[in-house]
Amino acid sequence: MNKESKSILEVLLKKVATKCDLEICDLNIQTNKNPIVIKVTIKKMNNDDISLDDCALFNTPASNEIEKSNLLNCSYVLEISSQGVSDELTSERDFITFKGFPVNVELNQKNSKIKFLNGLLYEKSKDYLAINIKGKIKKIPFNEVLRISLCTLKD
Repeated sequence: MNKESKSILEVLLKKVATKCDLEICDLNIQTNKNPIVIKVTIKKMNNDDISLDDCALFNTPASNEIEKSNLLNCSYVLEISSQGVSDELTSERDFITFKGFPVNVELNQKNSKIKFLNGLLYEKSKDYLAINIKGKIKKIPFNEVLRISLCTLKD
C-alpha cells in the first residue's frame, strides 16, 4: 500500500469516526503481514473512556468503508483499539485519580541543575503542582513543569 492509498484510507476512516463521535489517534498498516493488518487507535471526542462496545460499534462501518473504497485488493485484518492507559498525567481527572501516587516531574529550569523531581502527587492548582518529597511539600510553578508521569519512588 502506497502513501497516497494510506492517506485516502485515513480520510475515509476519519469520516466514519466523526460520525461515531470518535477520533482516530493512530493508523498503522502492516503490509509485511499476511493478511495485512490495519490497526486503528480511537478515542472519544469528549475524552471519556473507550469501551469494547465502542470499538465493536466502530468496526462495522469502518470495514464497510474500506470495502467500498476498493483501496485493498487483498485480504486484511482490521484491529480497533483504544489508546490505553498512559503514565503521563494530563487531565484534571488524572490529577484527582492519582493524588498520593508517586510521580516523576520533568522540569524546564534553564538555570538549575535539577531536571527531575520524584515524590507523591499532593495537589494541582491552576498555577502550580505540589508534590510531597520525603514529607516536605514542594510547590512547582507550572511554567517550570514539562511533564508529569506516574513512576516508582526512588530512595
